[in-house]
Amino acid sequence: MFRGSMVALVTPMHEDESVDFEALEKLVEFHIKSKTKAIVAMGTTGESATLTFEEHCEVVRFVVEKTAGRIPVIAGTGANSTQEAIELTECAKKAGADACLLVTPYYNKPTQEGLYLHHKKIAESVDIPQILYNVPGRTACDMLPETIARLASVKNIIGVKEATGDLTRVTKIQDLLAGQEFDLYTGDDATAIDFILMGGHGGISVTANVAPLELSEAYDLALAGKAEEAKAKDAPLQGLHSKLFVEANPIPVKWAMNQMGLIGPALRLPLTPLSAQCHDVVKQAMIEAGII
Repeated sequence: MFRGSMVALVTPMHEDESVDFEALEKLVEFHIKSKTKAIVAMGTTGESATLTFEEHCEVVRFVVEKTAGRIPVIAGTGANSTQEAIELTECAKKAGADACLLVTPYYNKPTQEGLYLHHKKIAESVDIPQILYNVPGRTACDMLPETIARLASVKNIIGVKEATGDLTRVTKIQDLLAGQEFDLYTGDDATAIDFILMGGHGGISVTANVAPLELSEAYDLALAGKAEEAKAKDAPLQGLHSKLFVEANPIPVKWAMNQMGLIGPALRLPLTPLSAQCHDVVKQAMIEAGII
């Protein structure tokens, strides 16, 4: 349903920690001009864990309104409460989002059966395309390929964002779903090109916040099977792929975007600005990528 480079969009904020909607509108235009294939609003990079329910829904509504159908909008609507995830997903559907991205319940540490029943209930409760999101490094919960395969049989669960960085997962999921239509997206920028070359359909990217055009072109080349060209295009971005995680996401990427003049420096507590000793590290990666 969605292909290529999709940005895990940051949520720009004022110094008082309120959402900066003027800057958010400019980011939407920036990504449309830069050939980003879809915008993910209110994912992890969007500081979804620190926004209120009302703010969460308002950001999704705003992004849908400002994209005006020019590119798809995927709303992050996962929660560690099944009922809250249903309510957020309902809100995204009413706002006109094209799909929802649902992270595995964090902190609760559910069983694989719990994960299956959680996502199944959300999908059956809200009729909108839904993408599973597996990022055990942040959630302490790993959705196994067998569970993903079970959920693929639910009609409106259309794909998974696999953010483990483990490329063997691609083959495992493909084998379990042989002949079945199901989209595979990566959430690991460093291995994204290889992921796509192995049969993945695209990536939901942090790096795309600062190098959207370059990443979109690299992903398009990979989707076309042009391995050498795709890797050559991606090579200057490898520093960004790693250094944008020198502290917890989205701390480094928001600092980088501030250096580019795209947004202000603010984050919402408990996140704090990038530590001074990391400034040169991220800046050097930006220079290597040719974005400053």
